Amino acid sequence: MKSSMNAKHALLLTAWAVMLIVSDLPDMLITWMGGPVPSWMFWAKAVFLAVFFGLTRIKKAIRPLGQYVLALFTLFLALGLTGLLRGTAWFQGRFNYQGVSYCKGFAAVMVLDILVALAVIAVLWIMKGDRKAFFLAKGRMAAPIEPIRWLGIRAGESWKTFGWIFAGVAALGVAVPTISAIAPSGAIWLRALPLFPAAVLFAAVNAFTEEAYFRCSILSTLHDVIGKTHTLRITLVFFGLSHWLYGSPSGLIGFAMTGFLAWIMGRSMLETKGIAWPWIIHFAPDVVIFISYALLFVKS
Repeated sequence: MKSSMNAKHALLLTAWAVMLIVSDLPDMLITWMGGPVPSWMFWAKAVFLAVFFGLTRIKKAIRPLGQYVLALFTLFLALGLTGLLRGTAWFQGRFNYQGVSYCKGFAAVMVLDILVALAVIAVLWIMKGDRKAFFLAKGRMAAPIEPIRWLGIRAGESWKTFGWIFAGVAALGVAVPTISAIAPSGAIWLRALPLFPAAVLFAAVNAFTEEAYFRCSILSTLHDVIGKTHTLRITLVFFGLSHWLYGSPSGLIGFAMTGFLAWIMGRSMLETKGIAWPWIIHFAPDVVIFISYALLFVKS
């Protein structure tokens, strides 16, 4: 029994270490020390994941982490390759030039993001053999929600109620600081209004792709290995750190907000066995974010 506990503890620490190494934490540390993030940093993380996956095939002690590491490697490889495409003169000249339209610019980015999500989904499907095994299903919308005392959620409550509450609170939590910072006039709102349908579409796509490669990938490959609680904590930190430097909002506020949302969306995915509620909760604040981008676009 003691040997089994030690093995599980070692897997838990290893899962945390892998996540922290490939997260944005090293980039943040370099930035805090006043230096630029080296261009090779991203690919170094991808190589680390590839090597570590090879080790999971050799060393029995860490073999249960093989799918987790492969999912992360697929994510990094897909992000890296689409990033290279995004940086080409061809892409920049067609979709990121001065004066490019709001719809055209974001649509191109969304297409690349869809490619990343499809790559991760394909690998998960190969590993799991069933889309429901990695939560690519609607799930039970009225599934019971496990009590969260500090949020006032008691036994017997349902995601059918609290899913909408979380979505509304998330949207409001993003709207207050984001829209206040832009301080758009009535004229700006009117000029941006025709862009709002596209903003809603982009929010829908972004919410789905990020749930696919941030949530489905980690939760489906890790929760049976180290347990629900620790897996949710890992997704919280990984998603939060990914928004510290480049999120909207960014910094500690961005980390706290997105980390909390990652924890809530992860719980909803595990408890409903599907992607519907995580997508809805994610979609609500994303609508605010993409509308804010539209406001900034017409304001500039």
